[in-house]
Amino acid sequence: MKTIWIAGALFAVALSASAQQFTMKLSSPTINDVSQEWMKAFKSGVESRSGGKIKVELYPASQLGPIPRTVEGVALGTIEMTLPATGFLATLEPRFVVFDAPGLFDSMQHAERVFADPEVARRIATFGATKGVEPLITFVHGPLVLLAHRPIRAVADFKGQKIRVPGGAPLHFEPFRKLGASPVSIPLGEVMPAMQNRTIDGFIGGLTVFTSFKYYDVAKGLTRLPGSHLIAAGLVNRNFMKSLGPDLEAIVREEARKAETIFSTWGVEDVERGRKIWAQNGGENIELPAAEAKRYLDETTSVLPGLLAANPQLKEDYEALVAAAKRVRQ
Repeated sequence: MKTIWIAGALFAVALSASAQQFTMKLSSPTINDVSQEWMKAFKSGVESRSGGKIKVELYPASQLGPIPRTVEGVALGTIEMTLPATGFLATLEPRFVVFDAPGLFDSMQHAERVFADPEVARRIATFGATKGVEPLITFVHGPLVLLAHRPIRAVADFKGQKIRVPGGAPLHFEPFRKLGASPVSIPLGEVMPAMQNRTIDGFIGGLTVFTSFKYYDVAKGLTRLPGSHLIAAGLVNRNFMKSLGPDLEAIVREEARKAETIFSTWGVEDVERGRKIWAQNGGENIELPAAEAKRYLDETTSVLPGLLAANPQLKEDYEALVAAAKRVRQ
């Protein structure tokens, strides 16, 4: 009887574990954009395939707090996933800053081909390993653009402007200091009031952020930054992933990859929609003339050798991305 009771108890424990429901809280600083579309596709796939064992909750527009708090939450395990620009992950894992080096990618499609490269995918998967986190996905949110009260039409226009950059590392600051600007790093949720009261003169972000938050009511001149893209990542807690067990963890990883089709389809189309919406609301989409675009890249990339020399790991990651960019360039 005792043996039967023990066997029954073990069976009950196993049954309880198999029926356990996990909750994945997904945080994003943005709304109505490619990040949220990916989150919705991911939620649908995971909840359906897990048979309700994993519940996915979506919190766009910084509902769980500003970017630094959600990144800390993922590291601590109080939030399962956050999707910020990779520049804001550099305080946790400095290697993430490599994606913000100017001139790496020719276009959104080129960047996605780089991220799909097997060697690059294996390298990125190690980012954050010593901090208990990993990027479940890495993607292009869109081209980087600069909104300024005094529009940027030439490299000389950067001089003297106080500009919010998408991160707080030297690689975010030094290229713009080279242009004569004064870069600052503040979370996205604090940018609107800073622009409205002119605490800052302009800010850099992914194109669709400006239409989603209706920045055309604040300023009109939106300048595309040559060879520059906003790269974002879906950072997850490694312990949470392991706690799911092999079957559920496989579902999460597979559905994350399946939902990536959103980036090359809906995401690319959304950038074009964003340009049209900006223009329809009185905004101006500014492209630097070819000579100015070349000067911009020459100036901003000139600081890279010194920055990379000071960080051997960053230099190795950068060179690996450059090599992959050449392999997949069409």
